[in-house]
Amino acid sequence: MRVVLAEDLYLLREGLIRLLEAHGFTIAAAVETGPELLDALLTHRPDVAVVDVRLPPTLTDEGLQAALQARREIPGLPVLVLSQHVQQLYARELLADGTGGVGYLLKDRVFNAGQFIDAVRRVAAGGTAMDPDVIAKLMQSTARRPGPLQRLSPREREVLELMAEGCSNSAIAARLVVSDGAVAKHIANIFTKLALVPADDANRRVLAVLAYLNGTVERAG
Repeated sequence: MRVVLAEDLYLLREGLIRLLEAHGFTIAAAVETGPELLDALLTHRPDVAVVDVRLPPTLTDEGLQAALQARREIPGLPVLVLSQHVQQLYARELLADGTGGVGYLLKDRVFNAGQFIDAVRRVAAGGTAMDPDVIAKLMQSTARRPGPLQRLSPREREVLELMAEGCSNSAIAARLVVSDGAVAKHIANIFTKLALVPADDANRRVLAVLAYLNGTVERAG
């Protein structure tokens, strides 16, 4: 699996390279500025991009903007964003196109190698990997908006929150101490209440998560 990595801090960049390579990833390019990132993404078209939000020259949001531009030119390009702090605007921009293959992790999570590598793989496969702190921030504004999400029961919202983190059905069952069958039933109810018509379940899962995080619902077709 080919990765384009963007991180301006040398030691962290080198550490990420070694971590990814140790788990079987190939580093197609490792860059440290926004313009270099956009060029690398369009040139190499990697299986996944791992991107620091803030890159030179201004250290604001060059990494995010380069990733978003690349996703406009390469629809569905998987992008996992790393950030020092939770920024709702950054998360919503990343989710705005309503497609999967997106992740937003706080940099502290990188120090948990297993969690980080799992997130990279899930995003590369077209899923989502959202930091629990990011989800909590997004929920604060989403919970106040009227709409289909308000139809969900408290338990269904818990299930959807864990889906947003990238948990499998078995992992959700373990976290909530319920059966796999109960989780499957909750997910089916979520699809129904969000009016996500029968289609590929993996696609509906991503759409449900994106609806949850954005506070809107996109119909599968």
